[in-house]
Amino acid sequence: MKDLKFDYKKTIYVGLAFFLIQMFWQTYDNIIAKILIDKFGLSQGMSGILMALDNVLAIVLLPLFGLLSDKTRSRFGRRTPYIVIGTLVAAFAFVSLSFVDNKQTVLVEQAGIVSEYDLMYEKISSPDGMTREQWDQIILNDINIESLSEKYLSIVTYVENGEVKDKYKETDIIGVFDHRDISDIYYNYLSMKAWDLTKNNVKNLVWFIGLLFIVLLAMSTFRSPSVALMPDVTPKMFRSRANAIINLMGSAGAIISIGLMTIFGLSSKSYVSYTPAFVATGVLMLVSLAIFLFKVNEVKMVKELELDVEKYHLDEHIDEKTHEAIPLTKSEKISLLFILLSVFFWYIGYNAITSKLSDYAPKMLNMGFTTPLLVAQAAAIVSFIPIGILSSKFGRKKMILFGVALLAVCFGSAFFLTKDTKMLLYPVLAFTGVAWATINVNSFPMAVELATGKDVGKFTGLYYAFSMAAQIITPILSGFLMDEFGRGILFPYATVFVVISFITMLFVKHGDVKIEKKGLLESFDVED
Repeated sequence: MKDLKFDYKKTIYVGLAFFLIQMFWQTYDNIIAKILIDKFGLSQGMSGILMALDNVLAIVLLPLFGLLSDKTRSRFGRRTPYIVIGTLVAAFAFVSLSFVDNKQTVLVEQAGIVSEYDLMYEKISSPDGMTREQWDQIILNDINIESLSEKYLSIVTYVENGEVKDKYKETDIIGVFDHRDISDIYYNYLSMKAWDLTKNNVKNLVWFIGLLFIVLLAMSTFRSPSVALMPDVTPKMFRSRANAIINLMGSAGAIISIGLMTIFGLSSKSYVSYTPAFVATGVLMLVSLAIFLFKVNEVKMVKELELDVEKYHLDEHIDEKTHEAIPLTKSEKISLLFILLSVFFWYIGYNAITSKLSDYAPKMLNMGFTTPLLVAQAAAIVSFIPIGILSSKFGRKKMILFGVALLAVCFGSAFFLTKDTKMLLYPVLAFTGVAWATINVNSFPMAVELATGKDVGKFTGLYYAFSMAAQIITPILSGFLMDEFGRGILFPYATVFVVISFITMLFVKHGDVKIEKKGLLESFDVED
């Protein structure tokens, strides 16, 4: 098999589908939740329910469209038709959301919520110069809500009793944790004012949710076919490396999304028009699709792999005599189950952070969210290729366990960050990017390692069904916990579930790569 080499160029072009998917989801996760909470006034829990809508659809549709694409026969291939139709519908519907967003923005501006937010943001950004009387004026007088006033007074009492003073040596009312709690109270108050506005004019919310449904339905139709395309055209021994390239493409899409939000000034503001982000994302999705169609001939690529499989006897799960799939053993089924459970638990932890950071960072740490996310994605991009190579050397399971342990440490340490130590969020998220890259490069290849070329779509659908099930639960569960205990519960919540995923991963016995001894230069060997 010395002449069988990994084709980087082909994998990059195939990865364009994943590029546009991740670019979309990065934009979606960071602005939709903010619109729902700040402009429509939904609580963390209620916004979490709507943010889970895509995953409710996905858990049903991803396995379905994965299976349908397995059975599809067309002159464009099995996966390409789904990618084309899904991308076109999603892009145009996503841009349409900007019109509803603009209408709701006008309403909150007319209600005076914007000016109140700007005033408070300035004060929270530099609270050390504020006196207790000023805080009383803002919290007790401006917020004429009894429950919030009582909560604020309990914070004051807590600080005056010396519990925070003795621990943090603070002499001001604006201490460490009390500052975060007061910020939490105030932003919840602004959301309540927005909700009062929405209740009197629900038409915009109905339109917004309706368009969201169309967008999410379209995205669900082609995610499994897009991801299944990589193993369709890649020999098994190269799939970790190919998955590294695919994830690299996805991270590049996410970075472009974050960069656009930064350029458009959407990082730390809540009551601005998001039209530039909606339109730019939709246009770039269409451009990526055009390049994909120009460079990827699915039928030709699949045929080339079939010839390689026959020549080198690459598929161990096909009976050479009957040419039928060999059923999984009991041990293999158990390993597959624990792989999927691990995927479920680490996605519960990770998605809670990615879907809430745009709300958490500005309001709890007084910083924009786009630069920290950019750091995380950049770190992931730098590490994808080395991780793919290291996985071929040390094995997928060991690398995943390392990544999960690192992710737990990152999330656990982030809980202790405050406005005074917020700069540490950058290295924390950099290591988070490395950890998540390590997990992603190896987890999907492990799940489809037991599949044959005939049922890759089905196994891909199972993988994403478990990841999407987690992403159904976590926005709702984390949202209600944040409503009950405040935004500070976010990182401990994520840490617990990541630790559980480490435990379930220990029980996986199959799906690892066969480690071949080879020199360093061979690891970088590419097609001429």
